[in-house]
Amino acid sequence: MAGSAQPSRAQLGSDQSASFRPYVAADQSPAEFTAKAVVIGALFGLLFGASTVYLGLRAGLTVSASIPIAVLAISVLKRLGGSTILENNIVQTIGSAGESVAGGVVFTVPALIFLTPYGPEYFRYFQILMLAAAGGLLGVLMMVPLRRALIVKEHGVLPYPEGAACADVLIAGERGGGLAATVFRGLAVGALWKSLSWILQLFRTAVGYSMARTSFFPNATVDLDISPEYMGVGYVIGPRIAGVMVAGGVLSWMVFLPLLTILGSHMSDPLPPVPASGLRIDQMSAQQIWSAYIRYIGAGAVLAAGIITLVRTLPTI
Repeated sequence: MAGSAQPSRAQLGSDQSASFRPYVAADQSPAEFTAKAVVIGALFGLLFGASTVYLGLRAGLTVSASIPIAVLAISVLKRLGGSTILENNIVQTIGSAGESVAGGVVFTVPALIFLTPYGPEYFRYFQILMLAAAGGLLGVLMMVPLRRALIVKEHGVLPYPEGAACADVLIAGERGGGLAATVFRGLAVGALWKSLSWILQLFRTAVGYSMARTSFFPNATVDLDISPEYMGVGYVIGPRIAGVMVAGGVLSWMVFLPLLTILGSHMSDPLPPVPASGLRIDQMSAQQIWSAYIRYIGAGAVLAAGIITLVRTLPTI
């Protein structure tokens, strides 16, 4: 009706929270925090944490492991005598927490290493371990007060698509089905591809071409690497985000790199920030120019994106 007042965000969240009925009723007490759930969750945390570090350092991007861990938890615990949905949830929570901590480390410590003069000397295994432990502890402590504000009161308002999808996976696993078959098939294909190309070196997956310094686009470089991790990440993030990443690569290697090469050919002194080698740009290779200058532009872009995202999410905090 025209002129009628629309329900506020707080009223909408309160109404939907009040009408929500959990899958496991409050008067039920199925097994949850069991030893096998904790141990398997910790093992998944180590496994997916290591894969997150590898993927983050190699591709510059990671994807959440909550849903794969949930699928694997259902499959593994079923082989160990069965489990409840709450045990499966504990496994995926612990496993995804380990993966999240690893993601926090891989996206901050490398930046601090190459942005600070004494980074390589300071950041040893112990310092990184303490930073990861402090970050994980801080995340848990912050989640205690934020859970009611951002999850309970905002139920039905904030969508949390990944959490909702993970819950659907756990519920589907409770009802039965071969959810893990696709995950294991993908794992087998990736392992086979990596073994043939990387260990046995039966074929090449990386090809590249760099134009000469005297060409119209000096040092313009195109590199392609067809690997399972890249294809998996690209499938998960979708064509839009993948296209943005490709555009960033094109901008770096086919615009900034030739531009810096042209500018450097007219400079008699090294361009600040002066690299440790002390070389001028006209004395550097394409890879050296990227390491000395272009990657700092990328780090600034990542920082700007983080600030913009934080500003956009402030109204929900």
